[in-house]
Amino acid sequence: MPGNKYNSSPLTPRTRLERLLRERELRKNRSFLQNEGEPDFFASESFLNASESWGPIDEEEFAGTRSSTDNGERLEGRCKQRLLVVANRLPVSAVRRGEDSWQLEISVGGLVSALLGVREFEARWIGWAGVNVPDEIGQKALTKALAEKRCIPVFLDEETVHQYYNGYCNNMLWPLFHYLGLPQEDRLATTRSFQSQFDAYKRANQMFAKVVNNIYEEGDVVWCHDYHLMFLPQCLKEYNNNMKVGWFLHTPFPSSEIHRTLPSRTELLRSVLAADLVGFHTYDYARHFVSACTRILGLEGTPEGVEDQGRLTRVAAVMLGVDRLDMIKGIPQKILAFEKFLEENPSWRDKVVLIQIAVPTRTDVPEYQKLTSQVHEIVGRINGRYGTLTTVPIHHLDRSLDFHALCALYAITDVALVTSLRDGMNLVSYEFVACQGSKKGVLILSEFAGAAQSLGAGAILVNPWNITEVASSIGYALNMPADEREKRHLHNFMHVTTHTSQEWAATFVSELNDTIVEAQIRTRQVPPSLPIKGAVDSYLQSNNRLLILGFNATLTAPVDFLGRRGGQIREMEPKLHPDLKEPLKRLCDDPMTTVVVLSGSDRNVLDDNFGEYNMWLAAENGMFLRLTTGEWMTTMPENLNMDWVDSVKHVFEYFTERTPRSHFEVRETSLVWNYKYADLEFGRLQARDILQHLWSGPISNASVDVVQGGRSVEVRAVGVTKGAAIDRILGEIVRHKGLKTPIDYVLCIGHFLQKDEDIYTFFEPELPFESPAGPRANAADHLRRSSISQIPQAKSGPKVRFRKQRSLSSIERKVSNYLTGGIWRPAMRDRMTLNEGSSVLDLRGENYFSCTVSRKRSNARYFLGSSGDVVTLLNELAECPQSN
Repeated sequence: MPGNKYNSSPLTPRTRLERLLRERELRKNRSFLQNEGEPDFFASESFLNASESWGPIDEEEFAGTRSSTDNGERLEGRCKQRLLVVANRLPVSAVRRGEDSWQLEISVGGLVSALLGVREFEARWIGWAGVNVPDEIGQKALTKALAEKRCIPVFLDEETVHQYYNGYCNNMLWPLFHYLGLPQEDRLATTRSFQSQFDAYKRANQMFAKVVNNIYEEGDVVWCHDYHLMFLPQCLKEYNNNMKVGWFLHTPFPSSEIHRTLPSRTELLRSVLAADLVGFHTYDYARHFVSACTRILGLEGTPEGVEDQGRLTRVAAVMLGVDRLDMIKGIPQKILAFEKFLEENPSWRDKVVLIQIAVPTRTDVPEYQKLTSQVHEIVGRINGRYGTLTTVPIHHLDRSLDFHALCALYAITDVALVTSLRDGMNLVSYEFVACQGSKKGVLILSEFAGAAQSLGAGAILVNPWNITEVASSIGYALNMPADEREKRHLHNFMHVTTHTSQEWAATFVSELNDTIVEAQIRTRQVPPSLPIKGAVDSYLQSNNRLLILGFNATLTAPVDFLGRRGGQIREMEPKLHPDLKEPLKRLCDDPMTTVVVLSGSDRNVLDDNFGEYNMWLAAENGMFLRLTTGEWMTTMPENLNMDWVDSVKHVFEYFTERTPRSHFEVRETSLVWNYKYADLEFGRLQARDILQHLWSGPISNASVDVVQGGRSVEVRAVGVTKGAAIDRILGEIVRHKGLKTPIDYVLCIGHFLQKDEDIYTFFEPELPFESPAGPRANAADHLRRSSISQIPQAKSGPKVRFRKQRSLSSIERKVSNYLTGGIWRPAMRDRMTLNEGSSVLDLRGENYFSCTVSRKRSNARYFLGSSGDVVTLLNELAECPQSN
């Protein structure tokens, strides 16, 4: 990749694990070679003051006026990969001192500490400066001042900030992500204001994206942060789909049951999935995100992330401690537990002091004002009850301490009490462990805090809602033997010193770079988009065309995945896309064009949808065939054993009853159990159980194939595939039409199961110089092949006999299904012999178009995104002039 120094070497390991391990060793070596004067884990107050490493930004560069030549020169000369950090707030606060004068004050935070000391990247920070600057003079002056600190401002007006930040971010997302639920007061007013807040949220994210795009250079890594910018990855990809984008959430991500209550749930999830790498503090939060994408969007969750039509968004848990005292920190619970401890342990009342530092946040929010008053009341009551003239048990400080004072306080602390009710990570937990030195204090940690996953082995875990348990743990910690203190402290100290925030930042960017490598590898396995113009031009120049079309998800109208508006019922009764009726009729009426609908659906479904067209219908993967003006024929061998059907049907009935919103379909040569609309995680478990039941009993000795779809299990007679049927279908078409002109154009389109994709490769071996193992890899060669004057005979095999079947009336269908339990038993009819079909092909490479619909991993040459794209293609073909 241009601009990525890690991927340019031919010696780069091939597997993802090898690449990440190599990068980890490189980081260790770079860290070892750094000067002793490099900043340490907590030296964040020096941030942005090192002008030699954080030089000013070229104003012309920020304005986005560089030429492409200049950009290329910069890229070639760059020795470090640029990292564009995008967060809601810049790491500095701006105070205006005059019309064109600004004073910048550094804001120290966990994210600032994380990026400090990450020397292998050239970092720049993009965000809001926290102040409204409506005039152009002020904006230019502030931009120039911030450029000295390698910061780039996003200017938001007051109304946008109010709706986007105070409204949607803090009133909707933050409470929901911390399991506090959506606002309950004045629900009607909240409902009315939600859309305007969400519109402001999207508008603000688009403003961030515009600034990023102005300074972006090829090879840059864009790292978006937190719930304020969930819409940003999608906005960035719309500017440049090749942009490397990562997104990290610094709060918990709630379970799917909580997240689904958010009105904008779908838009936000899809926007985040536009990122190449999505990061969370803990595995639990990552699992919740994947589950939400699976249950709400219906996408495929994998151990690596979320897959959507062949594109993988990697989801990872990368830990960092970031903390802020607010409503979910459990301060009242902590103080009440301390009161309980004093009540039950009189001997400790004049020997222990609780120091509570509560840094004020969001002082203008009524809920926080109420919390502050509540805490003050509790502290006053306890100090009045247990305090003396010389001592008080609780020292409550409503202010922040500077870094050195905080470290000194940690160093003399015997027990650190962290009682978060729901949180991401907790910086106080890590700072306490790091600053202890020889003191070896004890950490009491809420089991709901994100830090519990990393520091839990050395800490005492408690449920902050259980006041008695917390009080008991305080007593246990104060009386803990020295050897146990040392063992607990050593465990946590080793974790803190090896999992630094700088390591977290470097690991995330390394993962993001490797995700791009993986995506490029996957992209090589994805067929290119169908060149519609080329397909139409070849169609016009041909003399005898064959169109082979799938039905489900190819010619059907889109169905809402979640089943709203009756989607599940509609899908169980698939209907032809209304926009295809007219173009399909014109294609079927063209004497130079033969149309075949080849589907896994049963005969009744195809009769209902295509009975009025002049075309060929191939039902049950080609086991039944008819011209719409004729009768049904079956290619099933006379000795085909279908004794397994009833026992498989009983298994499917049982699992349908125990799996809500699943259903099964009884076809004439197969049975399909579908759990697309069921809970997908539960459905997968049930599907595994089904397979175990089937293989251990009903089909253990039967001649059947079990085909696993994305969300289905199908049992069909062995050897039944669309590819196996197409030669027989061609032979019957030739016999009926008496073709004098060989077929010189084939278009095969469908949303087929992997087992049925042999239909795509059926035509490939008939082309010269083609490797059957890799038809798509040599797709470009097909375009240069010359005409074939003589096509060899098709693959050898036994002659297949057809048995005629007339179409059933609707009444006969119902009676037949009732009497046979839904299974059609073929009756003996007239027989006739089939000619081999592929000998009538005179097919040039550039006249063969195999195309998968919405499945990006496919044996087909080309790809179409949806049935809507199929509508567009067939409309263009139908507009071509017909022969007389």
